[in-house]
Amino acid sequence: MTIILKKRERINLKKKDSLGEILVNLKWNSKPKSSVFFDSLFSSGNGIDLDLACLFEMKNGYKSAVQALGNNFGSLTKPPYIALDGDDRTGESVGGENLRINGNKISEIKRILIFTFIYEGVANWKDAEAVVTIKYPGAEDIVVHLDEYDSKYKNCALVMLENQNDETFSVQKLVEFYNGHVSMDKAFNWGIQWIPGKKD
Repeated sequence: MTIILKKRERINLKKKDSLGEILVNLKWNSKPKSSVFFDSLFSSGNGIDLDLACLFEMKNGYKSAVQALGNNFGSLTKPPYIALDGDDRTGESVGGENLRINGNKISEIKRILIFTFIYEGVANWKDAEAVVTIKYPGAEDIVVHLDEYDSKYKNCALVMLENQNDETFSVQKLVEFYNGHVSMDKAFNWGIQWIPGKKD
């Protein structure tokens, strides 16, 4: 069974003795065939590079990001207890991109904002057909479709996870668009000091 979230809908992950590892997966279509413009754009073999990332805030006030940009891949075994598997620059990886959250450390995590941004390519969210799936042990998958599109902006806030009494996370679908990391940060009152970054 799969749970498909609607806009602004919020549910809680099932309470158990331990949440275990929470997997956040992003898949997308890097080379859509519906557009002649896209076909010509990608004729060189380079597809849209859609990155999965997150902002996090720990209970002790520490805030930062986990993302390929700047090579901040995180860690499952030490703060922030969130790790990015790698960076799929083509969208053609069978597994997509994955963020992993150590649910056993929920008491140390206040909130996590899952987002994606277009690192390279035209900001055409509709043709990217991106889908986020949240998986955790012994429960239904939670699916978030990017079913709204604002192609003026390259950043999209996808899902907010918030600590609920150190027992579970609430999960809320957002799908809200921003013109960059700074404006998204301000919208959610994160307060990170941003500097330009790049991938190796």
